[in-house]
Amino acid sequence: MNQFFVATLRAGIVAAILIGLFGQIVVIPTTAADEVARFPPYAPFAGPYVTVAIIGVACVQVAFAAAWMLLAMLGRDALFSPKAFRWVDVIIGATVVATLLAAGVAVHLAVAEIPSPTDNMQAIGALGAAVVTAGGGAAFAMLLVLMRGLLRKATELQAEMAAVV
Repeated sequence: MNQFFVATLRAGIVAAILIGLFGQIVVIPTTAADEVARFPPYAPFAGPYVTVAIIGVACVQVAFAAAWMLLAMLGRDALFSPKAFRWVDVIIGATVVATLLAAGVAVHLAVAEIPSPTDNMQAIGALGAAVVTAGGGAAFAMLLVLMRGLLRKATELQAEMAAVV
């Protein structure tokens, strides 16, 4: 594969992981603290939602790290090997965990009595975002499972070709 393309992907992965780390350390806690300062009844919800958000970002970072490993395997021309399935499974697992977190947030937002400084539009918007995120995560996980099946078939075909040649 083109080395420039691989280097660009690796730079993007590093940037995404670092941006996620900044979000986990600075953005998420600061935003939660600002919301609690603006509307104190949010205080009981701040800790759990900050924790879920930080874990969700960590899931994305784990998926990026696994993608890094797959890129390394691609560079060694070892992508069609059983070791690749481990990294694909890590990406699927991280996606499923993040999807379950988003679904849990959606359920909580749907059933909990969360106070709102206005006409509850913030809670409705957050519920919509959580539902869309959970749906998108579920669709992505299903796509990854499909792609894993294609990788398995390609690996089997490459093994057959190597045996013939």
